[in-house]
Amino acid sequence: MALPGPSTMFLLLPFDSLIVNLLGISLTVLFTLLLVFIIVPAIFGVSFGIRKLYMKTLLKIFAWATLRMERGAKERNHQLYKPYTNGIIAKDPTSLEEEIKEIRRSGSSKALDNTPEFELSDIFYFCRKGMETIMDDEVTKRFSAEELESWNLLSRTNYNFQYISLRLTILWGLGVLIRYCFLLPLRIALAFTGISLLVVGTTVVGYLPNGRFKEFLSKHVHLMCYRICVRALTAIITYHDRKNRPRNGGICVANHTSPIDVIILASDGYYAMVGQVHGGLMGVIQRAMVKACPHVWFERSEVKDRHLVAKRLTEHVQDKSKLPILIFPEGTCINNTSVMMFKKGSFEIGATVYPVAIKYDPQFGDAFWNSSKYGMVTYLLRMMTSWAIVCSVWYLPPMTREADEDAVQFANRVKSAIARQGGLVDLLWDGGLKREKVKDAFKEEQQKLYSKMIVGNHEDRSRS
Repeated sequence: MALPGPSTMFLLLPFDSLIVNLLGISLTVLFTLLLVFIIVPAIFGVSFGIRKLYMKTLLKIFAWATLRMERGAKERNHQLYKPYTNGIIAKDPTSLEEEIKEIRRSGSSKALDNTPEFELSDIFYFCRKGMETIMDDEVTKRFSAEELESWNLLSRTNYNFQYISLRLTILWGLGVLIRYCFLLPLRIALAFTGISLLVVGTTVVGYLPNGRFKEFLSKHVHLMCYRICVRALTAIITYHDRKNRPRNGGICVANHTSPIDVIILASDGYYAMVGQVHGGLMGVIQRAMVKACPHVWFERSEVKDRHLVAKRLTEHVQDKSKLPILIFPEGTCINNTSVMMFKKGSFEIGATVYPVAIKYDPQFGDAFWNSSKYGMVTYLLRMMTSWAIVCSVWYLPPMTREADEDAVQFANRVKSAIARQGGLVDLLWDGGLKREKVKDAFKEEQQKLYSKMIVGNHEDRSRS
């Protein structure tokens, strides 16, 4: 095989060095832009307003795309799919007794008090309820992504996505290139920077002696790194009523939509995290964080011991110098439309509770993590290839357990306040139904209500 001569080598070297120089200049410019416009503002907690301008531009593009899609559907005489945000069945908030009374009244002229203990027509109530549940299950639909009425140029968020016109298709293709070829590498670089700084920074701070200086450094290292991670998602967050932010010795409870809820809250406050000890990269991060801040990590064998968990949490909140604990009492992610049952454990320890409501805007990207469908890596890839993460956070006034209130009632009161503020549906169902069957207790409750109605009427007639 012949080797290139000296003249050929002379011609190749300048070209190769030019490419290397251009690559070096590009990387230098990119790093400088990251440092000036993202990392430094994250350190000081300021913003140049670039993300808000980006959001306004996207809204105009989405509005045009939606109008074009609707116009194309009219031209083709095609009916657009419209999601039923309030369910497909109109349900009146009436009791079992009232509905059965209405069924009996429509079937005969007899009143409920004068009827026998049981009427065959009563079964129609339970049949109808069963059919309603099958057709419009208010629990299962909380574990699937929201369907948007408008189109945000993401094919995964709208059933109406199809070929409409060449211009719209070109715009969608351009969006794919921007999200995967520009935004994704940029966001991965920022996430790597934030996580690396968190591990290195907390490890270094961990070697300092305990005191105010260590607390000061730990707080600002955490805030800086979380803010960089927030920018890695192009997150645009609006915080309301910051005067109600959680304070030391308390418990911060929030509704749970996504694992990034932690980053959203921790970029505006300093919290002690609670969770299970993990291995791998997560384990490295946990071990580094606990050196600089008193987080509460449990071994796998300890998580199921409710008394041990309650003891550790109680000891933490009793020390008023320790950070507020951040807890998501639903125990699973819900799809940004409702709040489901709060586990009572964090409401039994007698600490002041600071409720926080989080509501995401699905126009720019669906933040919900369907853990039964997507793994963590796939989910993070979907987040980093979305247009942005836009959400609002409301800090509600602190709440304490009243004298005549048990832990379950207190948990329901806090949940209702969060649902009301965030514009979410307040559900009594357990989020554990995402993976488990309905407990027999729920079935028995309906049986007891019907039995009580029948037996109560019989006893009333016996007394008379």
